[in-house]
Amino acid sequence: MDSFAEPQRRQEFTLPEVREQVRRLEDEHRAKGIELSGRIIHVCHYLPFHASLKQQTSAASSSQPGILSPPQTPPTQLGDIPPSPSSEVPPAEAYQQSALDKANDDRWNVSVRYGHSAMVSGIVSLSSTHDEVFVGWTGDIHAAPSSTSINGASTASPQAQAETSRVPTKDITDADKEAYQRVLSSHGDKLLLKDDAIFQPEDGQPGKSIEYAPVWLDDKQAHGHYDGYCKQTLWPLFHYLLWQDVATEYASADQHWASYSAVNEAFAKAVERVYKPGDLIWIHDYHLLLVPNLIRLALPDASVGLFVHTPFPSSEVFRCLPRRKEILDGMLGANLICFQTYSYSRHFTSCCIRVCGYESTARGGIDVQGHVASIAWCPVGVDAERVKGDLARPGIGPKLEALRALYEGKKIIVGRDKLDVVKGVVQKLRAFEKLLQDYPQWVGNVVLIQVTSPALSDSPKLERQVSELVAHINGEYGSLDFIPVHHYHQTIKKDEFYALLSVADLGVITPLRDGMNTTSMEFVIAQDRTNKSPLVLSEFMGISSNMSEAMQINPWNLGEVAAAMHKGLTMGETEKLERHEKLYKVVTTHTSHTWGAHLAKLLLEQLGKSNLARQTPFIPKGTLERHYLSAKKRLFLFDYDGTLAPIVKVPSMATPSDPTLEALTRLTADPKNLVYIISGRDQAFLEQHLGHIKGLGMSAEHGGFIREPGGSAWRNFTENLDMGWMGEVLEIFKYYTERTTGSQIEVKKSSITWHYRSSDPEWGSFQCRQCQDLLENNLARKRPIEVLVGKKNLEVRPLAVNKGEIVKRILYFNPDADFVFCAGDDKTDEDMFRALLLFQSPSSPTSPASPAPAYTPSKVLMQPPLSVTLLAGRDATFAPVELAIEREAVFTTAVGHSSKRTLAVWHVTTPEEVVEHMLGLVALDDGGKSSL
Repeated sequence: MDSFAEPQRRQEFTLPEVREQVRRLEDEHRAKGIELSGRIIHVCHYLPFHASLKQQTSAASSSQPGILSPPQTPPTQLGDIPPSPSSEVPPAEAYQQSALDKANDDRWNVSVRYGHSAMVSGIVSLSSTHDEVFVGWTGDIHAAPSSTSINGASTASPQAQAETSRVPTKDITDADKEAYQRVLSSHGDKLLLKDDAIFQPEDGQPGKSIEYAPVWLDDKQAHGHYDGYCKQTLWPLFHYLLWQDVATEYASADQHWASYSAVNEAFAKAVERVYKPGDLIWIHDYHLLLVPNLIRLALPDASVGLFVHTPFPSSEVFRCLPRRKEILDGMLGANLICFQTYSYSRHFTSCCIRVCGYESTARGGIDVQGHVASIAWCPVGVDAERVKGDLARPGIGPKLEALRALYEGKKIIVGRDKLDVVKGVVQKLRAFEKLLQDYPQWVGNVVLIQVTSPALSDSPKLERQVSELVAHINGEYGSLDFIPVHHYHQTIKKDEFYALLSVADLGVITPLRDGMNTTSMEFVIAQDRTNKSPLVLSEFMGISSNMSEAMQINPWNLGEVAAAMHKGLTMGETEKLERHEKLYKVVTTHTSHTWGAHLAKLLLEQLGKSNLARQTPFIPKGTLERHYLSAKKRLFLFDYDGTLAPIVKVPSMATPSDPTLEALTRLTADPKNLVYIISGRDQAFLEQHLGHIKGLGMSAEHGGFIREPGGSAWRNFTENLDMGWMGEVLEIFKYYTERTTGSQIEVKKSSITWHYRSSDPEWGSFQCRQCQDLLENNLARKRPIEVLVGKKNLEVRPLAVNKGEIVKRILYFNPDADFVFCAGDDKTDEDMFRALLLFQSPSSPTSPASPAPAYTPSKVLMQPPLSVTLLAGRDATFAPVELAIEREAVFTTAVGHSSKRTLAVWHVTTPEEVVEHMLGLVALDDGGKSSL
């Protein structure tokens, strides 16, 4: 299917080019009057700082035994992994830094929190062009060691710091929190920039400011959120593991949902406190998937983006999640949702369509009751300049030469992974064994140096499996003077890490699923100074699409991986150089800084689009009641499906509820009220479910037929029109029905509709677009028809018939009406709202079927509409009428999200709210108070 085709690789721009594009967009928006504050709010799970409080506290709370886990910052055990941009485990060096000076406050020791450094680098680099606010959890607060140097720096060892007691959040006073905020405000930027500059301001100009907004969480909720729901449910699921696959005991996917929800609410409130109109908001990763919708509810005008750093699974995996709809609805509160790869974005779109039943737009967004969330993809890069700086460290050279001497005469394959199931270490070892089996010439001539850094929590089964496999390979293919696999289950220092990457003849990275694996990019940069060695890369990584010059493999196909290893080890110098140069250009062009600038650009591009159009306000209770009570004659015009009854999968099941029937009955009982149902349904359905309500007027088939209040006969607006096109449309619809399982045709007297609600959602949507294209580009050009795309349907009707014409007819014959309430939910109802744009200037858009009402500031003179003249005889004449209605008494109301693009003035969210408002109004007539 063409809708699923992988898009062509996008053009890469340099950082100055992206920043220039951002500047142009901002200038264009300001010229159009769109408010921009020049500030970006980033919402992350953690602040990029580790803090300890200089006071005595109670014993540390015991740590919860873990399971297979995603990268955590900081880990429960300190290590000495190098503080490279890809480091997921904070190094000992991070905690050996001197703390901030005591000049401003003597309560806190603060140092940089390593881990997710590429993300932090990209975020902070934006401060060269924008003011920023960094919202994040403080992390666990520990009591600072009692032994400190004169300037406040800790002299305790990393092990001693790791063993310090955790300070419960409830024991941290407001004064302590204020002091921490002061420390971050005065020293945060300096601390981030102290260890290898994260960015250099342009043209020597000083950068913008960075504010930090700590989120203080209850300890139980904080760890239930991360150690519970994030680590035990979401992270396994997003990496194609279910919670029972990784848990050591009975696992409940809902056990920690309350904590996850509460923490997301706390983050949303933190954003609400710091938000200013015109801010751009970016929310990062799977820890905070509910935050976009919570912000949307609190700040409906905010521009919100969500970036998911992890993989996103296919719909068949994601639908196993019990809270699947809550998670998706939370994400869809954003204006823009961005992923690492196109395939992840396609999986997300498929989940929204298949799990929630939402529809995709022509541009690939997701429509949620009128609010459109756009979908994009943009992989994260590394801070290339920082990596280059690290590679120039003087300690790397001696270690590099030592490795060359140790393995002289042998090819070196290097792998460095965290010991997690999804990192594919077992598959890599088995593929290496396959290499020695299939290519025996390598026995004695190649070694695999595999470094596995410990995971956050022990996985004894996996560790034992790896150890046994290493022993097996070494026993089978080794000798007294040759060991094929050198496995080091430990963290290594920065100099050793980069020396290992530099000395390699081949890099092999084989994760089964991974969002961003930066070791591959660091490998390319390291190799630029040495061998220009090739790289074997798993195709199941977020950065694989960008690194197409690597030898991409399926890590489950051991033969393919072994063949790629052999090819890499025997590759000619020319091919190695060509591959390396292309990879090096990608890695050094699309950096973490470029990624950060792209985020700003992508969200700015959404401004002014339908998903950031004007917010339609909620219908005002007091104003509605006041005009209702003062009116002498009132018109109520209702759509049915989606307005008085919710949308259902089987159309015949959309029966009116008891409150709906009560509201309509009581409204029609008042002689001041004239009530119409203006629906796309046929006459039989309306008569079956609503025909018993006396005084209710009805229009069927989108304005094709009308039955006046109190009458029983239906009048046909199409009897004088050429309807010969229906046979041609029916044949086209039959063609697509035969090829779309679950679809059906509904033939009415004035229109014909193809429904695909019961078909496969993605296939049905694809077929709908194909059918629409055929109708619009062939039949509609020759026949007086229009093609309408509805909710899971495609309808063809005469040009002269629509709901707007019925509204004009009702207004024309009731010019003394001084109150109008009109409610609808979909595109066909926009014709009604357009017909009620009575007080617009003559240049405003009008229906092509009939002329616009004459407009003066004080009154509206309405010409006879087509819906009046069609049913009259040839000799009948109709004069213009003057309408009594005033602008403030017209309540056009869209049902759906406030950001829904509509001509209506007001909105409600659900059909139930429409009914509640009507019951509240009729209660006023009974002498009671409104229930609104």
